[in-house]
Amino acid sequence: MQEQFGVNSEFYAYSGFFSVFLTFGMETGFFRFQKDSKEPEKVYSTALNFIIASSLSFFLLMFAFGHPIADKLKYSDHVEYIYWFAITLTLDAISAIPFAKLRADNRPMVFASIKTIEIGVNIALNIFFLVFCRTAYIHNPGSFLASLYNPNLGVGYVFIINMVASSVKMVLLFPQLRGAVYGFSRTLFNQMIRYSLPMVIIGFSYIINEMLDRMILKYYLPYDNLTNLRLLGIYAACYRLSIIMSLFSQAFRYAGEPFFFAHSGKENAKQLYADVTKYFVIFCVFVFLLVMLYLNWFQHFIGKSYRVGLAVVPILLMANLCLGIYTNLSIWYKLTDRTLLGAAVSVGGAIITIVLNLVFIPKYGYMASAWATLACYGSIAIASYILGQKYYPVDYDLKRIIGYILLGLVLWVGFEWILNYVLGETQLWWVVSTAFMAVYLIIVWIADGRQLLAKESSNQP
Repeated sequence: MQEQFGVNSEFYAYSGFFSVFLTFGMETGFFRFQKDSKEPEKVYSTALNFIIASSLSFFLLMFAFGHPIADKLKYSDHVEYIYWFAITLTLDAISAIPFAKLRADNRPMVFASIKTIEIGVNIALNIFFLVFCRTAYIHNPGSFLASLYNPNLGVGYVFIINMVASSVKMVLLFPQLRGAVYGFSRTLFNQMIRYSLPMVIIGFSYIINEMLDRMILKYYLPYDNLTNLRLLGIYAACYRLSIIMSLFSQAFRYAGEPFFFAHSGKENAKQLYADVTKYFVIFCVFVFLLVMLYLNWFQHFIGKSYRVGLAVVPILLMANLCLGIYTNLSIWYKLTDRTLLGAAVSVGGAIITIVLNLVFIPKYGYMASAWATLACYGSIAIASYILGQKYYPVDYDLKRIIGYILLGLVLWVGFEWILNYVLGETQLWWVVSTAFMAVYLIIVWIADGRQLLAKESSNQP
């Protein structure tokens, strides 16, 4: 099972690279050019038609060279993985621009509904086939549910389910796809692609930082292929415990990008950006403490055999916090059209990730990958702050931001000390967890909570 989880994690990492390549940074380019355009529909249709054409071309190439690709990835007996994977990637790439339009048009409910349905279909089909049907096949092989399960598919179910969920998403996005009828402007496209292409470099760098570890662990761990896949599965499973932070950061990015562009011309824009970053950090530290103070509960989301890798969780949570801060700080190159300089920062982070993983994985295993992720995201956040202060200075409240991060770390370390040296195996650990969480919330309320409420009250008509 750990080996199959490793296969899924490996392809998930590949999907990140292809999602960046197939969208060509056009999401950000769309936000940038539709904001001031007299023909926003033309901006949308130009981006959409380009993505449709490039994605379908990719689809045909993947089918034409499926067998050589499968051989290269050591999946010669499962070339169908490549085909199913290609279909999913093509559908996801085409959907990127319609989703961007929903965000730009301030239609969060439609956006969230389609995303939720896609995730719901994915989860429901996973539970149906991999839990109910698989259990029936093992314990009641003559039943109808058992007849729906094919053990030879194995991890192939995950590929098929992802493909079905993406297909459902495309059907729901069909009204937005009709925007392609507004045609394609070559002049506009040339402007958009010049702005957007550096975003591809940024995107690739992000995916290297986010996914490279799960792509190369299989090759650089000093064991046999089966053991390496098992360790990759353990790392990937524990990585998922940082998903709460990742999901919040992703949701913030979805909402933040159009928000930053929409407010860029307002008088109080910079103060607004500073406040958003501070409260973003406050919430992220809360998420960090939520997971780490209640890890005894959260660990049940993964199997017992995976829990040997739990030491990576706090490192990855902090890494994702730094990534979220970087997302906030990166407005400087998007608003000043210095995307190429922003790409240089991302490339620097990617170099850190590559070097640290290649050098230290053979000796320290997946722990090296976790620390490399934190080193990368921490470095690009610092670099982005320094450059941002030069090209688009914002008066961020660094004392509070750094203070809250340190507070979160101190509370977690203090809790771990009490848990290990005072409480031992007692079942009352959750009482101490709750007390530590309460301390954090009280400090936040005293330092910034009342101030936020006062601002909201003053803005009321």
